[in-house]
Amino acid sequence: MQRRLSNTLLIALIAGLSASVAPAHAQAQSVLKVQAGDGRPYEIADSEVWDVPDPVSRRGYQVFVALPPSYAKEPQRRYPVLYVTDADYAFPILRQISRRLNLEGPKVEEFILVGLSYAKGEDGAVSRRRDYTPTPNGPRTAPAGAVHGQGPAYQTYLRDQVKPFIAARYRADPARALFLGHSYGSLLGAQILFTEPGLFSGYILGSPSLWYDKRHALELEARYAARSKDLPAKVYLYVGAYEAQRKGDRRYNQTVDMVADNRALEAALRGRKYPSLNLKSVVLDDEDHLSVAPRGFTQGLKYLLPAR
Repeated sequence: MQRRLSNTLLIALIAGLSASVAPAHAQAQSVLKVQAGDGRPYEIADSEVWDVPDPVSRRGYQVFVALPPSYAKEPQRRYPVLYVTDADYAFPILRQISRRLNLEGPKVEEFILVGLSYAKGEDGAVSRRRDYTPTPNGPRTAPAGAVHGQGPAYQTYLRDQVKPFIAARYRADPARALFLGHSYGSLLGAQILFTEPGLFSGYILGSPSLWYDKRHALELEARYAARSKDLPAKVYLYVGAYEAQRKGDRRYNQTVDMVADNRALEAALRGRKYPSLNLKSVVLDDEDHLSVAPRGFTQGLKYLLPAR
């Protein structure tokens, strides 16, 4: 059954938006629809939630869907679809960023946004540790008994359940399925890119946890290169400058150097000289692992989906 999506993440959303003030006519376009009162939860207008369980693991998952403003007005039009992990926080941020970018004329192409939920009834950390990681060899800092390494199974779920569900229900462009993930979410994206790249045509990989299991993702990249002459994808890599390792300076990572890892991945991909790979990699100044996401989302959208 359809229902509107509750949103308790306004602070995160505000942090990702531009500090500039738009003209009055632009502000008027972004006024929210009237919300239900009497203390009921804030809702994201024009959003839908669908149950899409995984028949293999028997876990329940949901997809959150936001349709573009023109969807009802252009019934013959098909749209690119952006699938985003960690939907609890990323879905509302992306929904608003995408609309705000176009307030004064098109900056990004309209798209269908699909948020990928955590497993129903689970803490998000439990779900993402299990579903977004490629091997069982989790970090030493993980809680006792934590389960890792079911990323390949979750990849199968995306391919066999989620994408067909969206294709059957919405006017999705089958050639333009895009993936966005941050941290463990982009580790999952890297796994997909180097094992089944055709599952998506574009990837926004934000602050990917390439350090995981002795840089296993870089090993996947090398294996792919050994058997493949091309990588047909458009990829946007971002990381915050403060994700470099600098011990003693609390602004920076203290245990891993994610900037160096990102540069290693960029260098490997550029060195392959894949004819069909379009790659952009950036280090965003004054950002750490938590603050960089909204800015990276914005720049990634502009790279993957520039207005036509």
